[in-house]
Amino acid sequence: MLSAQLEKLQQDISRTIAWALCEDLGVVDNNVPQASKDITAMLIPENEQAIATVITREDCIVCGVAWVNEVFKQLDDSLNKNTTKATSIAPTKITWFVNDGESVAANTTLFELEGDARTLLTGERVALNFLQTLSGTSTLTSQYVKELAGSDTKLLDTRKTLPGLRSAQKYAVLCGGGVNHRIGLFDAFLIKENHIAACGGISQAVATAKRNHSDKIVEVEVETFDELEQALTAGADMIMLDNFTPAMIERAVKATRGKAKIEVSGNMTIEILQEYAKAGVDFISSGALTKHVNAIDLSMRFK
Repeated sequence: MLSAQLEKLQQDISRTIAWALCEDLGVVDNNVPQASKDITAMLIPENEQAIATVITREDCIVCGVAWVNEVFKQLDDSLNKNTTKATSIAPTKITWFVNDGESVAANTTLFELEGDARTLLTGERVALNFLQTLSGTSTLTSQYVKELAGSDTKLLDTRKTLPGLRSAQKYAVLCGGGVNHRIGLFDAFLIKENHIAACGGISQAVATAKRNHSDKIVEVEVETFDELEQALTAGADMIMLDNFTPAMIERAVKATRGKAKIEVSGNMTIEILQEYAKAGVDFISSGALTKHVNAIDLSMRFK
């Protein structure tokens, strides 16, 4: 599943890495990274070769292999773009000792780099920024998933992602054992309070959604039992119970009786996940997975 997801992500990865490298290198006139803009790396003699290792200083779930690979691919391409065959720089060799989704202990060597010393140093920060952030997302997700072990409740992410990293963080959630909710505003309906008010009611909103896009899942956020009944009567596929207590959720699950899937959201901290899962919901969603990210502490050292 992860490899299939990566294929879909490849365009996003390439575009995001180009943007991040241009940001770091001060390039504003195009979208092509120019490695020669790294004025500190240019202090190193031309064609100096080096070997470097990257370790994690914390236990973590690894995520970001493709992003690291793309950083050095683009830098290699940048350096070789205007050189002759005789003077071209050999591609950076990256040897991975771990895979995305793998649980590793602190002080584990994640990968080794071998190649042009300037390139290794120019790409270091951008590569580690992606790896530490995505691994942080995967690691937090895995901690939440462990709390749901033994239940039928699945953990969902949200659209509360870091700007520009939506697809990357959604992939990181998968690596941590979570499940993706809708990717954006285009692939599923989530009808909330303001939508309901603007449409004239729950039944009108659901009917219009099914008429406009009959192939899309229609989810309705409800705050009361009356709204729950309206959403079920309207034929919603999923119901989001917003800030319901566990006792209220048990009642809502019984009232639904398989008519729709039930999701709970709103301040879903790791400490209360089990209590809500016991209530029998299908999904628990948490924005914390992608917005409360503690990056993993990584370190790169030349041998």
